[in-house]
Parts: sequence; structure tokens; C-alpha cells
Amino acid sequence: MAVTCRVLKLARQPYYRWLAAPITDSELTEAYRSNALFDAHRDDPEFGYRFLADEAAEAGESMTGRTAWRICSANRWWSVFGKPRRSKTTRPGPPVHDDLVNRNFTADRPNALWLSDISEHRTSEGKLYICAVKDVFSGRIVGYSIDSRMKSRLAVTALNNAVARRGEVAGCIVHTDRGSQFRSRRFVHALNRHDLVGSMGRVGAAGDNAAMESFFSLLQRNVLDRCSWNTREQLRIAIVTWIERTYHRRRRQTRLGRLTPVEFETIMTTAARQAA
Repeated sequence: MAVTCRVLKLARQPYYRWLAAPITDSELTEAYRSNALFDAHRDDPEFGYRFLADEAAEAGESMTGRTAWRICSANRWWSVFGKPRRSKTTRPGPPVHDDLVNRNFTADRPNALWLSDISEHRTSEGKLYICAVKDVFSGRIVGYSIDSRMKSRLAVTALNNAVARRGEVAGCIVHTDRGSQFRSRRFVHALNRHDLVGSMGRVGAAGDNAAMESFFSLLQRNVLDRCSWNTREQLRIAIVTWIERTYHRRRRQTRLGRLTPVEFETIMTTAARQAA
């Protein structure tokens, strides 16, 4: 070895140091972080590097967002991106409620402000529609309904599901767009029956329900546009799984202090009870 190092004009001390420890501490740390990020990416390919960093921290491998981005970029672990949605050509009818929100999507307690909207996607069997109700306080989807037809029953079922889950909701504002399902008599009667207050945005102003549109944008990228769906049942199961497993319990939100909707509600509800 001494002759080899002399011929190659290499110092022997660095070689023996490498021989004693061929893998440095920094390389070992990088490998553990990469494994944690890969496991999180494999479970949820739609997560970006910030969410992957949060999942890795839960697994015991903490790192900054910049470090997570560098590792993911080097290994080409990209988040799934969806296709742009087509704009609607039909013009909604007149409102049945005033706009009580005015793009102020904030709430200081649960069941103070709900948002609702409808989205659709194609399968080989035909379209599948989902109506979801979102609590602005935590971002949690408190009720939803999935059906093969976009009738007023779709919106009413989602609203009834939200009321059944949340209990006492009298006085809660329910903000929607001007879709015919939300202007129907059945939906208005459901609002009155549960002592809810209706609210509607303006025509052609997507920002009037932007907080709900952002949820459906996530759903579109992470589930609907991930692949071609053969049956409505396959897509329905995928939607429910993503909402209950990923969005509610794994997807942390910056505005919630990097907590998931379920974690945020649990912490804030417990704190409120202790204060009372």
C-alpha cells in the first residue's frame, strides 16, 4: 500500500482515515433523510417537498424545507400536478341570498362559516359529482355527498351530512356560488330547517369562493387527474380515502401553524374547554 500511494503520489494518512470510516456522518444523515422522504413520497406522491419534510420529521428525521427540496430535486421525486380545469360557459341565475362573506374567509370558532361547492370528473361509466362542505375555522371537510347526477339532492345531502357530524350549528353562515343546486327550494328549505344562514357570491367572481375552490383544486390534482378511472365506484373510493386519510390527517396547512385540520380542531377545542 505504501508503494501504491507513493506511485500515485497520494498521502497515506487520508487513505487510512477513509478506510477506518468510509461513510461520513453527513453522508449517513443524508441517507436517513432521503429514506424518510422517499417513504413519505411513496405513500403520497402528490405531496410537495414542504409536506414531505413534515412527514419525515414525524418519522424522526427533521430537516429544513430547503434541504428537503435539494434531496427531492436530486432524486427527481416530483409532486403530481394536474391538468387545468375548463371554464364553465353557462351563466348562473339570480342569487337567493346576499354575500355575507365578502371574501373574508376567516372564523374564530368552529361552525361559524361553512363553504360549499360542486366538482365533477369523468369516468368510463360517465361523470361523477361531489358536493363538499368546508369549515373555514380548520379547513376540515365536515360533509360531502357523491353521486352520478348533479341535482339539488346532491347539495342537500352534503349539507345534512355536515349538520349530522357537527351537531349544534344554528347561526352558521353557509357560503356558496350561484349554482342551481344551491338556489333550489330544497336547499333553501334545508338551510331554514337547520337554522343556517345562506350567503352567495357574485356572478363570474371565482374569488368570492376562493377558499373552497382551493380545496377542489387540490382534489383535482391529487386524485381526479392522477389517472383514468374505469368506474364511478373506483373514483368514489379514491375521493373518500384522500379526504379522510390524507387531507384531514396528513396534509398540514401553513395557516394552521403546520397542523392538519384534525390536529388543529383537537388542540383548539381542548384549549377552549380548559379556558371555559
